Amino acid sequence: MATISLAEAVKLKSVLSSRIHELEEEMDRVAFVEIEKDQKPPKQSRTLEHVENDVEEVRRDLRLLDRLMYKANVQNEVMFDETPLTIVEAIELATQLRAKARKYKTYASSSIEEYQYYGDGVQIVKLAMFDPEEYRLKALEAEKRANRLSNSINAKNYAVYLPFDRDKYF
Repeated sequence: MATISLAEAVKLKSVLSSRIHELEEEMDRVAFVEIEKDQKPPKQSRTLEHVENDVEEVRRDLRLLDRLMYKANVQNEVMFDETPLTIVEAIELATQLRAKARKYKTYASSSIEEYQYYGDGVQIVKLAMFDPEEYRLKALEAEKRANRLSNSINAKNYAVYLPFDRDKYF
């Protein structure tokens, strides 16, 4: 059987989802025709049943591809900081590292001291209880780690092959 890399499968999943959407739109187009009363409907090159069959075939392929991808993401590992992680764990960790970097960047852009004025002449000072520069550096490090991990995941995705006939869609 033909194979597809896990990296190609990720792209193909998006292609299949788009194809289903296009076919559902085609279903709407072929399901109804407007004609004058007592006139024969025009001959259609594709019937609703033909399009339905195509949708079901693509949906089956999408489910198969999903199953193969999930299985590959659990069975295959990448090394990160001398620790083996399944691809699914690595994807989640990369997501978490990027979220951490975003949060740290907000702290990094903070002022150490910010004056806030309220009525009645009350002056309030908002003080940062941390060093913004330290969080700038932490953000950079978290981002670097996320990028390093993403590169490992991408490399693994090109090394893992799934038994799927890509020629049907590519």
